[in-house]
Amino acid sequence: MSDTKKLFELTEKLSRLCGTSGDEQDIMKFIMSQLPSDCDVKTDNIGNLIVFRKGAAVPGNRIMLCAHMDEVGFIITDITDDGRLKFASVGGISPGVVFGRRVVFSNGMIGVIAAKAMHQLKDEEREKQPETDDLAIDIGAKDADEACKYVSRGDFCYFMSEYEEFGDGFIKGKALDDRAGCAVMLTLLSEELPYDTYFVFTVQEEIGTRGASCAAFNIKPDIAVIIETTTACDIAGSEGEKRVCELGKGVVVSYMDRSTIYDRELYRLARNTADGIGVKNQTKTVIAGGNDSGAIHKAVGGIRTVALSVPTRYLHSPSCVMKKEDVEATLLTAGELIKKLADI
Repeated sequence: MSDTKKLFELTEKLSRLCGTSGDEQDIMKFIMSQLPSDCDVKTDNIGNLIVFRKGAAVPGNRIMLCAHMDEVGFIITDITDDGRLKFASVGGISPGVVFGRRVVFSNGMIGVIAAKAMHQLKDEEREKQPETDDLAIDIGAKDADEACKYVSRGDFCYFMSEYEEFGDGFIKGKALDDRAGCAVMLTLLSEELPYDTYFVFTVQEEIGTRGASCAAFNIKPDIAVIIETTTACDIAGSEGEKRVCELGKGVVVSYMDRSTIYDRELYRLARNTADGIGVKNQTKTVIAGGNDSGAIHKAVGGIRTVALSVPTRYLHSPSCVMKKEDVEATLLTAGELIKKLADI
């Protein structure tokens, strides 16, 4: 039986860390500190953390599990004369979720994302959502010279958000996409494995699955299992198929998204595997989203790929929300699925 207490301790610690695309080193250091001593560990030139652990047997197929370390965030592009910081998003962030949010830099500097005051907006400006170019980060500097003492162009900053448990088994925090997936893989690595398995903690997923393509080239797996999160729209105003997937209904097994048509046999196997151990599972009701599968499935002549995802509300915001039982369902399904992939 998997250690679910450990699973959520890891999820919380990983959520609190900061590491956007290209700045994942703190996440990597933490993951490395949690690995069993019998793992073979290396990094590649783009920054992926590649962990190989021997299992009870050598599989007929080379198996790779994959979860990404990076989160969405911001990068400073300019400093204005009055000390405000202009920025760009790293990854897909809607400007509507950032206005008024607190951000933090790696040196501990705090800022607030701000825009023109409402009473100064023209009528046509009030009717549209602000663009990122209309926003700036206020760190309390009186001018550019003071701001430059603390922040430089090219610095990253991150949403500030507390990890919290609430309601009936819900958790909330930043970067649960895909730190929950990283926690699932770390938990699996702490257990006895049925077969030799590669676990890859990838970089730069949020800006185009760049790390995944390098990992697939380096490892050349026969089968890849992507451990991810996916958008759940089971909120007010969404009805029917527009809900996509729902919290509390288990692991999401995808048949297709905007970057991948998943291996049909593996899709059915994953669903049947979850059913066989009594784990709730679901699939999405629209074709949407994407993940590291998009790069992996078409690499090195083609790799059979399946995705197991935790349904998550409010992705790419300071307050991702998921249900603990769905994270557990993803862990249990992944652990059981490894047993069935050796010679398929």
